[in-house]
Amino acid sequence: MRNLGRSPCVLSLGATIIGVSDKQETKENLMHDLETNGTEAAFASLREPAWHGLGTVFNEEVTTAQMLELAHLDNWNVRLEPVYVQGVPAERFAVPSFAVVRTNPFDGEADVLSVVGQRYKVLQNEELFDFGATLGSGARWETAGSIKKGRVVFGSLALERETVLDPNGVADKVNTYMLLHTSHDGSVSVQASITPVRVVCANTLNFALRSVKQSFKIRHTQTLDGKMAAAREALGLAERYMDDFDKAAQALFAVPVTDSQVEDIFATAYPKPDKDASKAAVTRWENKRVAVGEILFSDTTYAVKDTAWGVLNALTENLDWNRGVRNDNPESKLTAASGLDSIANAERNRLFSIVKEKAGI
Repeated sequence: MRNLGRSPCVLSLGATIIGVSDKQETKENLMHDLETNGTEAAFASLREPAWHGLGTVFNEEVTTAQMLELAHLDNWNVRLEPVYVQGVPAERFAVPSFAVVRTNPFDGEADVLSVVGQRYKVLQNEELFDFGATLGSGARWETAGSIKKGRVVFGSLALERETVLDPNGVADKVNTYMLLHTSHDGSVSVQASITPVRVVCANTLNFALRSVKQSFKIRHTQTLDGKMAAAREALGLAERYMDDFDKAAQALFAVPVTDSQVEDIFATAYPKPDKDASKAAVTRWENKRVAVGEILFSDTTYAVKDTAWGVLNALTENLDWNRGVRNDNPESKLTAASGLDSIANAERNRLFSIVKEKAGI
C-alpha cells in the first residue's frame, strides 16, 4: 500500500471547547449526541487529551470535584419520579414505572432520561467519580463527559503504566487509561475498562487478551472499604492486562512485514467485493484500502510501518477515526475510540486476531 499524501490521524473538531464554534454547522452536524448549550459542552479534558483535542481543555491536574464541574456533571440530582397516565389510577398499574429525572446542568430544568422499573437503583455522577478518586496518586483525571443527552456518563484516568516499544529507536509509546462509565437509563452497567492508547495518534488498542479480562463491573457500594476493595481490583486488573498487552505488542513489533504481506492482511480483514458487487460496495472497499495505506505512510505510523505492529495500528486507527460510523458523526467516533462501542470493540479484536495469525504469533 502506498502513501497518497493525506495524514488521517487528526480528527479536527475545531476550538478549545468541543463542538463549540460560531458556525451553526459545527454545532448541528458534528455533535449530535454530546450535550451542548450555546458555547458550552458537557466534556472536559486535560491538555492534549486522549481523544484528539475534544472538550474543554484545562492545563493542570484537577480534583474529582473540579473534574465534575468542568464537564458539567455535578449536581444533577438524579432521581426517580412515579409515572402516571392521565385518567388511570395508580393502583391500575400492573407494574409500577418511574421516570429517571435529572436537573439539567445548563438551564436547571428537569430532564427525563428514561423510564425504568421499581428495582432500578439511582447512581449519582459523584458516586461514579468517587471510585476514580480512590485509585491513588498514580492516577489523574484526563477526560469526563456525557453523551446521548445525559443518558451515558464517563470519565477516563491516566494510570502510571506505560509501554515503550524499541526505547532506543522509534520509542513507540502506549499509555494506559482506565475508562469509567455508567448510564442513567439502565443500558450500561457501572463499569471500569482498561484502555491502552498509542500516544502518537491516540489510537485505542483495547484488545481481548486470552488470559485476562479487559473490563469488570464495579460494585455499587457506599462504604470506603468497599470502594477501596474495588479500586484494588481495578488496579490489579490494569497491571495484569497490561502485562499481557506488553507481550503481545513486543511480539508484533518484532515481526517484519513486506508490502505483499500487508496486502494479504488487508485482503483477509476486508475481502475484495466479487464481480457481482455493487459499484458503491467496490468504492467503499477501495476507499478503505486507500485510507489504511495512507495511515501506514503517515507521520504517526511510518516509523513502524514495516512491522506487524504498524499494520495493526493502521487498521485500528482507521477503525477509530476514519470509518463512517453512524452518519460519520464524530461523537460516534469518540464512542468507538473510547471503548463504549461494543461493535467497534468486536471489530478491533477481529483485526487483532487476523494480524496475530498472519504474524505467526
